[in-house]
Amino acid sequence: MSEKSRFSGCPATGIGSMPGGDAREAAKTVTGSFADGQGMPYLAELPARGPGADMTGRTIGMLVEMFGHVEPSGWRISDRPGRDTRRARSWLGEDLDALEEFTQGYEGLVKVQAVGPWTLAAELELRGGEAMLGDQGACRDLAGSLAEGLRGHLAEVRRRVPGAEVVLQLDEPSLTTVLLGRVRSASGYRTYPAVDRQVVEAGLREVLAVNGEAPTVVHSCAPEVPFALLRRAGADAVSFDFSLLTEREEETIGEAVEAGTQLFLGVVPGIDAASDGLSDPGGSVMGVRTLWSRLGLNPGTLAESVVVTPSCGLAGASPAYARAALAHCARAARSLADNPE
Repeated sequence: MSEKSRFSGCPATGIGSMPGGDAREAAKTVTGSFADGQGMPYLAELPARGPGADMTGRTIGMLVEMFGHVEPSGWRISDRPGRDTRRARSWLGEDLDALEEFTQGYEGLVKVQAVGPWTLAAELELRGGEAMLGDQGACRDLAGSLAEGLRGHLAEVRRRVPGAEVVLQLDEPSLTTVLLGRVRSASGYRTYPAVDRQVVEAGLREVLAVNGEAPTVVHSCAPEVPFALLRRAGADAVSFDFSLLTEREEETIGEAVEAGTQLFLGVVPGIDAASDGLSDPGGSVMGVRTLWSRLGLNPGTLAESVVVTPSCGLAGASPAYARAALAHCARAARSLADNPE
């Protein structure tokens, strides 16, 4: 176990997306929910605004010397920046303005999110309509473009929030399907071949490395998260939906924790729960305590090993529920720290 968590003082955070289309309201919520050391504020995504505000479109807007536009089937590569790319960049600028406004004088961790290279390769189409995933050379170019774009994006966030240590989160919900050869072609009649694990690891390492010595996270709300691969690729933390964890993955989780990897555990529903769903912070993390006990881990390490989050993004929630869910994450994290057993 590392002597000190890379995420000390930030026991809770959100995944990325928020409901609605008001950048200032979203920034106010994500900064206010985690004020006074209760958690880690982040650059909110507002996909309800439309193409370009979704996580894929936002990330395509960050690419260097690579552009995209929207087709009925999704995002497709372009020769030049068009309306969709310009819209993505404009909305990102609005979101950065709002974050800057509500983090005046802030010092501490701030998280930004982007789609990782393999989910992006599975979703971004070549000119013929097939996914970039089917072209190894295109995948290498995409990872390089993403790395360069993120380098500039991270520098811009640091300029706007000079007191921040910026955490980079890569969203990789399609990573497991890429590794297992389950990504379907445009026709739907076939799947793309599985990508070699070493190639996947190298691509992730290249992109994660752009954050230098600052902390990195890889998030997936899909089943079968490849924890060991992500650790080898250089991720300081792995973010996942705790309800999807299976018994056969528990040993890998224990190994990751003992090696110093932090866990961002999605234990709070990402959509409006029943009226009493957010009434018991301690109950929300009961399963985490049980897992620690089952793995024989020291309960005293919970606070330094775990960051409490919603199970996935909050774009599908009501604004009131999103605010309540983030506040509940902070309360659940306090419960875990105060009563680890």
